[in-house]
Amino acid sequence: MKLIILAAGYATRLYPLTLNKPKPLLPVAGKPMLEHVLDNIATIRAIEHAYVVTNAKFASHFEEWAESYHPPNLHFSFSIVNDQSTDDSNKLGAIGDMHLVMKKYLLDDDIIVVGGDNLFSSDLAEFGEYCERMKAPVTAVYDVGDLEEIKKYNAIEIDADGRITYFEEKPKVPKSTLTGIALYYYPQSVLPLIQQYIEEGNNPDQPGRLVQWLYPRVPFYTWKVPGLWYDVGSLETLEEANRVFSNL
Repeated sequence: MKLIILAAGYATRLYPLTLNKPKPLLPVAGKPMLEHVLDNIATIRAIEHAYVVTNAKFASHFEEWAESYHPPNLHFSFSIVNDQSTDDSNKLGAIGDMHLVMKKYLLDDDIIVVGGDNLFSSDLAEFGEYCERMKAPVTAVYDVGDLEEIKKYNAIEIDADGRITYFEEKPKVPKSTLTGIALYYYPQSVLPLIQQYIEEGNNPDQPGRLVQWLYPRVPFYTWKVPGLWYDVGSLETLEEANRVFSNL
């Protein structure tokens, strides 16, 4: 199993903090956001290698970070991948970056994909176990508990087995407060469909769009995140994450 960490965004909503520093390397509770992500995902023992995909502006930042990051509990190696984009005008997008890693490294294995700015209060070992049992695409989901709040994300409806029955990006009239977050599992059997998605010219940004395209084609399941989840997209959520994670 391989891991792709999405870290190629420019995080303009966090300016000036992210003018000269990538968002996943901003500190939360005393260490870079990305290290929180790795701490939690390293409990998935099936992961053999990770790819941190970033951009030309920040690739050197991640390479410098990687040289000094050697935690004793990390059982897999990782590579820094430069997608060669320089700003929002020529970025590949999250799905485009996934596809780039798949092509460049000829991946033919199960894949976990996680956003480098997604913070979890609990480890993700159970997510890995669930994915290995299902052998079908899985997205982690979180209940934001507010129909207004969900309009900023996506809304998901599921059946009794946890299979997606409805998915809509940024819904205007949401019926569910359950949202899919940037933590996905794609078994090897689904990789050709990701290739097809890109080849057909579909939107390569916003990873939820791939879920929306896939779930009518193949059974797509969900896993509910335990504890807290933060998508750090603004100064307010960064400050809140700092407060919360400092007390965990």
